[in-house]
Amino acid sequence: MTMQQLFPAVETYQTHMLPVSHGHSLYIEECGQPDGLPVVFLHGGPGAGCESYHRCFFDPGVYRIILFDQRGCGRSTPHASLHGNTTDALVADMETIRERLGISQWVVFGGSWGSTLGLVYAETFPERVLGLVLRGIFLCRPRDIQWFYQQGASALLPDHWEGFLEPVPADERDDLVNAYYRLLTGNDEVARMTAARAWSLWEGLASTLLPKAAVTDHFAHPRTALSLARIECHYFVNNSFMLENQILRNATRLQKIPGIIVHGRYDVVCPLEQAWALHRAWPQSCLQIIQDAGHSATEHGIVDALVAATNQFARRFQ
Repeated sequence: MTMQQLFPAVETYQTHMLPVSHGHSLYIEECGQPDGLPVVFLHGGPGAGCESYHRCFFDPGVYRIILFDQRGCGRSTPHASLHGNTTDALVADMETIRERLGISQWVVFGGSWGSTLGLVYAETFPERVLGLVLRGIFLCRPRDIQWFYQQGASALLPDHWEGFLEPVPADERDDLVNAYYRLLTGNDEVARMTAARAWSLWEGLASTLLPKAAVTDHFAHPRTALSLARIECHYFVNNSFMLENQILRNATRLQKIPGIIVHGRYDVVCPLEQAWALHRAWPQSCLQIIQDAGHSATEHGIVDALVAATNQFARRFQ
């Protein structure tokens, strides 16, 4: 069977800068069909921002494709700002965008942190969600942060882990997230940028089953690295601004929402157990385990499954 590929590159037909609370302005773009099936794309991180290929998971002849850079990243302003940057604020931003664009319901598509935000949004406003397409499930429990940023993934990628440890003094390595937070919010610009690059590059190097220079280059870019590292770390020292085990405890709110979960078997960033736990708590969902993939949305098997999922929803909801 021929694998699905990304749709050809598509240009935006409209962009917006939307002022929201705490001095933030959000960059929003629309492409595809202005009167098409609405879908909102939720990028990862938090703090990663959107990329042009993110538009290409959707048939532009069917979908009204909405992408936005979450608070503090991408083309949203102010860059890398932590003020008023919380999960509840991002959920509220999604509702503001939906209302501003005159959309009653939409498909929600998100990967990694985008899956987190999509799930919290759907559990808060289930009546607004036609369906969920989720990749690389990230439940944001303390154990999930511990796995990737303290002990767990380090045993699988010890060579790359050395680079992650390097900016942190040896006597602060028993709590790496808090040590990084001190560096990333300090006044020493050199230390801040060194820490940002190491934090972001660790995630990039761990994201694919086999090395991909385009992925690691994106994570190493100074602007991306600063917003990703600062905002991720800000969320993680605050338990992602969520209650303990919030997503799984509230999963009954998803039971009337059709959902497709796509997860790489060899995902080192967000191990498969997270998708498995979500699927058990939300048995109406369809879980697709991609046998030869890691975490990244660029993995061939993951692209295939995600495009098939959006095509399936296009047929269902058109």
